[in-house]
Amino acid sequence: MQRKTFSIVNFGCRATQADGAALEQAFLDHGLEKAVGWESSKVVLINTCTVTNAADVEARQIIRRVHRENPGAKIVVTGCYAQRAPQELAAIEGVACVIGNSHKDQLVPIVVKNYLDGEVAAVLSSANPAAPEANTFCSSIFESRELRTIADPSGGGRTRPVLKVQDGCSYRCSYCIIPWVRGDSRSLPPGEVLRQVRLLLDRGFREITLTGIHLGGYGKDLGSRGGLVQLVREVVKEERLARLRLSSIEPLEYTDDLIDLVAESPKMAKHYHVPLQSGSDRILRLMRRPYTSTFYARLVDKMRRRAPDAAIGADVMVGFPTETEADHLSTKALLGAAPVTYLHVFPYSPRPGTASTRLNPEVRGDVAQERSRQLRELAVQKNETFRSSFVGKSLSVTTLDRRPTAGAIEALSSNYLKLEVHGDSIRANELLEVKVTALTSNGLSGACL
Repeated sequence: MQRKTFSIVNFGCRATQADGAALEQAFLDHGLEKAVGWESSKVVLINTCTVTNAADVEARQIIRRVHRENPGAKIVVTGCYAQRAPQELAAIEGVACVIGNSHKDQLVPIVVKNYLDGEVAAVLSSANPAAPEANTFCSSIFESRELRTIADPSGGGRTRPVLKVQDGCSYRCSYCIIPWVRGDSRSLPPGEVLRQVRLLLDRGFREITLTGIHLGGYGKDLGSRGGLVQLVREVVKEERLARLRLSSIEPLEYTDDLIDLVAESPKMAKHYHVPLQSGSDRILRLMRRPYTSTFYARLVDKMRRRAPDAAIGADVMVGFPTETEADHLSTKALLGAAPVTYLHVFPYSPRPGTASTRLNPEVRGDVAQERSRQLRELAVQKNETFRSSFVGKSLSVTTLDRRPTAGAIEALSSNYLKLEVHGDSIRANELLEVKVTALTSNGLSGACL
């Protein structure tokens, strides 16, 4: 009998990574064996992102590479790109099956049933991912008793699991395709979140990250059962939990209560991630972002006052249609003055059907590239200044499962700094106090206290 092997290639955000981890567990529960890589897999699942054109291109390139290197594999494509353009993906040579987010609950049974018998040759994707069937996968992941862990392999291997507590988005930013490929916001009930947290703690994890497509919207669909702050307060009561980290939260949803909870709770990672997108009020209005540059600047200043050592990250988009040099300089000035410690800078990418594609004129590619370079350079400077301030001090870190050199292990601090910690007996998945001894090219170096 042929071995029933599978592998998964994940793209995109932490929520997509969490989806992939849940699918991996479902495959294992159905008796399939995880292969070392796609080269030896009978089934290769490509879990896609479609937030930018570059993400689409990368997914297509990987599909073609998998087919070239393993022509006998059944390639199954799922995720946000599969929801947006299923026929486009189905036309790629080697693709056996395309299953959008609206039908992800059917993915594993389809693959298992058709594993060795013939070709699947299916395209399953609801035209309206906000329809009732689009919520099925959310429920099947969130409520399945078979689920053991939702871990993000890109975020520290198996030492820092990511728990997806919310999916979809009810915002309608003019550039964003996500509401159309993931549906409206919906939340995992608090009791189920706590059950999942306890499962992760049973497996020995010390640090957990809560994530979602629109994490700050958690609970708005649950009525009286409370929002994100109430959920976090319940989670940090778990005695075995050492650290809880929150992923990206929209500016208007960072309430004083949430800011204070992150700053004051000893179990909360000192880390805020607050998307900006643009420092120009004109561009923010065109983006349909419901805040001003002044509001954003005051918000991050408040975070810095409440938590002086916290990491504060921002997402920034360059090259949005009609963006002028003056708009760019407004963004650069805001970020130069703001106490942000790292930036995610990315170019605008037109997504089919979004309102922003009707705006003119477009920003030339070379202009957007230069604006991106300037902001990335600013980010490097600000992050180096932030890192330098901790040399000679101690930081609380979670050790990861990567060893950059002999006698050292990689770690991540509460305030989102990478460290190389020296010591022969240090294991992964430990919480340690580390004395920072030196600045490295992209992090810090230190030794256990």
